[in-house]
Amino acid sequence: MSDANYLPSASRWVRDQVSAIERAGDTRAVDMGGMRVVLITIRGRVSGRLRKVPLMRVEHDGTYAAIASLGGAPKDPQWAGNLRAHPDVEVQDGRDVTPMLAREVTDPAERAQWWDRAVAAFPDYAAYQQRTTRVIPIFLLEPR
Repeated sequence: MSDANYLPSASRWVRDQVSAIERAGDTRAVDMGGMRVVLITIRGRVSGRLRKVPLMRVEHDGTYAAIASLGGAPKDPQWAGNLRAHPDVEVQDGRDVTPMLAREVTDPAERAQWWDRAVAAFPDYAAYQQRTTRVIPIFLLEPR
């Protein structure tokens, strides 16, 4: 995915984290609460431009989970709609960048398994789910 079509986030903390990762060439340049992140490059559903989002690192056997928590807000983060519209993404983990395909988890057993992995990686997800009545979406990012 070409950076020439990149549209920086309106959120300052996201822009700052993306800039730090890009300067270092490594996602280990930043963290969230001492926890590792990955950088997801997604195409915007409205603009068609590339968006970059640092997310908590939830990984198992080469598959990553993107947890659309938005801190327990009553609505999904904008990037969740982008993934639904444009599931072809890139995931940067450390210095490695891998093309992946996103899919929303709908199977209850698969969701429970990935939710447990997500909470183990970032325990705040459990509190975020308690703050909202929506079921927080989980997207799996799988190698193409």
